[in-house]
Amino acid sequence: MTEHTRLPLGGMSADTFLRDYWQKKPLLIRGAFPDFESPLEPDELAGLACEENVEARLVELEGPDKAWQVSHGPFDEETFARLGRKDWSLLVQAVDHYVPDVAELLEHFTFIPRWRLDDIMVSFAPPGGNVGAHVDNYDVFLLQASGQRRWQLGDVMPEDAPIIDGIDLRILADFQVSNDQDWLLEPGDMLYLPPRVAHHGISQSEDCMTFSVGFRAPSMDEMVTSWADYLGEQLDESSRYHDPDLEAAQDSALINDTTLARVRQQMLTALDNPEQMAQWFGRTMTQVKYPDQLMPPITPAREETLRSALEEGDLLEPAPGSRLAWHPEDEQATLFVDGDGYPCSAALAKRLSSARILDQEILALEGAGTLLATLINRGSLRWVEEEEDDDTDDDDVTED
Repeated sequence: MTEHTRLPLGGMSADTFLRDYWQKKPLLIRGAFPDFESPLEPDELAGLACEENVEARLVELEGPDKAWQVSHGPFDEETFARLGRKDWSLLVQAVDHYVPDVAELLEHFTFIPRWRLDDIMVSFAPPGGNVGAHVDNYDVFLLQASGQRRWQLGDVMPEDAPIIDGIDLRILADFQVSNDQDWLLEPGDMLYLPPRVAHHGISQSEDCMTFSVGFRAPSMDEMVTSWADYLGEQLDESSRYHDPDLEAAQDSALINDTTLARVRQQMLTALDNPEQMAQWFGRTMTQVKYPDQLMPPITPAREETLRSALEEGDLLEPAPGSRLAWHPEDEQATLFVDGDGYPCSAALAKRLSSARILDQEILALEGAGTLLATLINRGSLRWVEEEEDDDTDDDDVTED
């Protein structure tokens, strides 16, 4: 991509966007991607939705069994053949894992840490297609890829906002459009939404596709539970409740404030461990969404072999869906890859976590050969192959 350094913010700087809009208020960006042409055709999206292990949903305003019916893939040609020319939506998750040209779009969003990026969901809808007024618990950029979609925004909604009962979707029972937040998006336009902003997008007079760039935002419940589990595995069995300052009990059944203060202090001392928290957080935020996508090679890679291959001009790249990040330490660093951590030099960790293509220059860094072999053998890295003709199934989502 020749424009990978251009920010899709309509001329706004990343600092301004993060200060004034990120997790604060919506932003409509006209011409975020000038002269945008979708790197994906509707038939290709339908083909992905027919494949095993691809997360896909079909939302029909009037389904065969009920209103607002949701079906889950994989689908088949008969499914698309029975659909009419309006009032349904096809949503396919993590399309960037399967279509390199879609994955390239993520390079425009690197002003936000890569470990925050989740994936790109692509939705196709004929006229009238929508999924109802709803909220998301994460930030999202909604890029109009083809056709037109009308977006209406409401207020920031509380967790207990009423939803319509008896349907498959969490559609808001009371959606009110905020003043002046009713827009028609054309190809290349983009809308940023912070978490829990009510929104409703409806395909207009022609078929449309929308690319949703979503971000990871684990709940406090998930993080506290995960952190406690991780830390518990690191603590020694001898680390136990202790009370050397115990005084004679006046009531042997009483749990007094002194006891609770002692417990609180011991728990806080155990939990307040910055080094272990860095190790836990790096592993947590790089866990792969679809572990089955990581395919180790049939023949394990050896350091000598991969060195020769790189020196002869072969290239390595992260496997689709693989996630990398790093954290500096006193003298070295930890490279986090797909939920695991690998100690290495800061230079190697930074290079591996940011480069999209790795050539023989990586071998100049200490420990590179051994670590590369490890990552290949676990399926996190793969050899770049010559492009082949795309044999994606040509199922037609526009068939009557």
